[in-house]
Amino acid sequence: MLHKTKKIIIAGISALVLLSTQAQAVIPSPQMMEQFKQLPVSEQQRLAKQYGIDPSMISGSANQQNQLENPQLVNERQQFDENGKPILVKESDKDKKAKLNFDEDKAKTELKRFGYDLFRGEPTTFAPVSDVPVPSEYMVGPGDNIKVQLYGKDNKEYDLVINREGVIQFPELGPINVAGLNFAELKKQLTTRIKHQMIGIESNITMGELRSIRIFVAGDAYKPGSYTVSSLSSITQALFVSGGVNEIGSLRNIKLKRNGKLIATMDLYDLLMRGDASGDRRLRSGDVVFIPSVGGLVSVTGEVRRPAIYELKKHETIGDIISMAAGLKPGAYPRSSSVERFNSKGLKTVTNLDLTTQSGKATKAQSGDVVRIKSASNRYESAITVIGAVVRPGKYQWYQGQKISDLVPSIWGDLQATADLDYAIIVREINDYGDVEIHQFAPGLAISDKAPSEDLFLKSRDKVIFFNFSDEAQNRYELNKLVKERVDKVTELTGDSLIGNDIFNAGFSQLQRHGLEPRTELGGVVIDKETHEDDETAAIKSEVNKMLMNLFDDKDLIKLSGVMNRGELLYPVVTKLSSQGRAGKGVMVVAVNGKVRHPGIYPLAVNARVNDLIKAGGGLKEGAYTTRAELTSTVINNAGSNINHVNIDLKSAIQGNIVANVMLKGRDILTVMTTPEWQENKSVEIRGEVRFPGVYNIRRGETLKEVLKRAGGFTEYAYLPSSVFVRESVRLQEQLEIKKLADQLRRDIAIRGVSKDGNVINYGDAQLMLNDLEKIKAVGRLVVDLSAISIGIEQADLQLEDSDVLYIPSTKQTIAVMGEVQHAATHRYKKGLTLDQYLEMSGGVRERADDDRTYVIKANGSVMIPSNSMWFSNEDDLQPGDTIIVPLDTEYKDNISLWTQVTQILANTAVTFATVANL
Repeated sequence: MLHKTKKIIIAGISALVLLSTQAQAVIPSPQMMEQFKQLPVSEQQRLAKQYGIDPSMISGSANQQNQLENPQLVNERQQFDENGKPILVKESDKDKKAKLNFDEDKAKTELKRFGYDLFRGEPTTFAPVSDVPVPSEYMVGPGDNIKVQLYGKDNKEYDLVINREGVIQFPELGPINVAGLNFAELKKQLTTRIKHQMIGIESNITMGELRSIRIFVAGDAYKPGSYTVSSLSSITQALFVSGGVNEIGSLRNIKLKRNGKLIATMDLYDLLMRGDASGDRRLRSGDVVFIPSVGGLVSVTGEVRRPAIYELKKHETIGDIISMAAGLKPGAYPRSSSVERFNSKGLKTVTNLDLTTQSGKATKAQSGDVVRIKSASNRYESAITVIGAVVRPGKYQWYQGQKISDLVPSIWGDLQATADLDYAIIVREINDYGDVEIHQFAPGLAISDKAPSEDLFLKSRDKVIFFNFSDEAQNRYELNKLVKERVDKVTELTGDSLIGNDIFNAGFSQLQRHGLEPRTELGGVVIDKETHEDDETAAIKSEVNKMLMNLFDDKDLIKLSGVMNRGELLYPVVTKLSSQGRAGKGVMVVAVNGKVRHPGIYPLAVNARVNDLIKAGGGLKEGAYTTRAELTSTVINNAGSNINHVNIDLKSAIQGNIVANVMLKGRDILTVMTTPEWQENKSVEIRGEVRFPGVYNIRRGETLKEVLKRAGGFTEYAYLPSSVFVRESVRLQEQLEIKKLADQLRRDIAIRGVSKDGNVINYGDAQLMLNDLEKIKAVGRLVVDLSAISIGIEQADLQLEDSDVLYIPSTKQTIAVMGEVQHAATHRYKKGLTLDQYLEMSGGVRERADDDRTYVIKANGSVMIPSNSMWFSNEDDLQPGDTIIVPLDTEYKDNISLWTQVTQILANTAVTFATVANL
């Protein structure tokens, strides 16, 4: 239907165009207009444009008031690259992320001129703006249109234009002089005359189209010149139309001149900073907006809200400049501000200012000054840091008289369920150098019992560390995620570089090449162990080291400190104690080894004793020998240092005996021994044909015969020669031997490749063979003679190890034949058959078989090589479960190859004889 309608309209319009050649536009009939309205809007516009139809005639809007439009006067300024060429295509966000753009970082730190971002466009048209309201103080002039609507006794409308003499011709009132009047005065005058001279008529007077005026923008404008603007335009609108101020133009001294006289001066800072537009004067025809060059400039950087370069006026002070920068940030330290300026000798000087005083703020600013507002310290005063196995780690307020129980009032509500209630420490600063000392306490006694010896008083800037009793149950996903994110940021900087993740350190090492470097060998003799570390490992190690060293200030790491183990939490503390050990003062760290839950290095607490070190190590493990422990101390005297070993009654020390619980010194090492003859739980597994198969715990030195007796002995279906015994230590040894074999083959292949007499070997095939060899998994089978053990032969018995497995299968009745035979198969065992007979039952050996090296794998895993003199004449040598293997002849040559080599040898011999005969 729509398509048909469109055809009818086009046909009708075409006919009208042919018939009305003198008409400038087609006048459609009412029927055509109704059909035209049914078309889509886009189709209406196309037909109207193609055939000259006025759309207002069809839409019925001919009598409607035209909509005022504000044309787009200013577009974005053209961007140029560093070579001055225009940038036509913007780089995509993906490309920006694909490379590390140092220009972006530079742009963030580089100061910009304040206020110039307001003018980022350039003019596109000189069309005046006509959609703004007319204020009552607007001065009317020639060209303005006055709309007068009369209603009452008569209804009329007039569009009156002010002529060049400032007069409007009112049809019923005659000429009216309005020169020098503003719009409010004109409206009042016309209303009065209409009311007095036209009885019974009321009026409504509005402004119609405004006149355009010609102004000039001169000086350091972006595009100075003559512009046609609306008569309502002001100084700021003239600036926008001309594209704003260029790089050297002033924002604070914009002048408006009229007939050669200075009418007004505008400071754009009043508008930008305070919203004061009182200086934005309205323009008249012929006015000149002049932009002089910029005056003095002052840079403000540091801890201010709006760091930038500001234009300076006379008599302005540093306080005024700080106000321009929107004031100081909360993290500013105004007492230590500075001003850099040039002196009379052309040298830079630095003047310290205290901006908290009136005299500091009243310091007069000079052109070229750089005002730097320093930041406050990030260290906390009157604060306590709590990290580790607590529910809410972080910074807390400190007050005089505060104790541990005040900081952590509840075990269940404030500590994690895995917290160690016997060991926690306080890291306390003792001087202005930042040296620390350690105080140890038991959280359980301090919080629940409020024991005076454990519920210690806290001091400002203390750091309290709580530990987990067990480190294995912690979910460290978020911690590892944090490390990975930070390592990725570091590796993004280095890219594919192989010089490490610290470029500055790599450059510094070039300056030290003339010094001594660590050596791993000297004259062919190894003097130190050589270590290799890839870039990824080095980056992770470096980043984790930095994170741990800043543990007490890293908010993200403090939040995740509850999943960190003892060694990680103590790392910055031990490192700090090691670094503050100066000449004459030992390092305040101790160590505990042996049968404790967490052996390692610990900070030496004030007045710490042996029992305190045991608590730091998580307590004794099962099997610890409490009768005696060894304390190793380093004694330094004038002759040098000496190592002393002292035996400690550990049980008495734990009970608090003052004699045994000796005071510890720096570098002491406590070794907790294992109880003699102590062993951890060990077990073996017995499977198969025993009366009670299962897992059996064993003692040290227990034998296989004893465990078989505990398992109830063999069943009547047990076939002892086919038993399988697997041991983990044997498996590891076999795996090592496989690796040795692969290494040896690799060396043989390399030697054969360079040897003159060696055969050429395809490197790819050899590599595949080596890869297959290295993938072989050892089984760890140990040959045992259960038959001999069952009859009591002690030499066949063996001691068991942890995780041994014995499998005793049911009675076997088969013999397998494998390898280079015509048909590899498993045959039923028949007593009296020999090896040759079993081979014949499998079709005999193949042509490429090496039958001289045929061997038998016995049912118990041992290998039997037949004797050439006997050739298995004894029928009892084969037993059920045995496997006969016929290997491949690796040096086999077919007849063609053999005769080819023989013919070549004979030919070479004949040539040799002929040569000798001719001599």
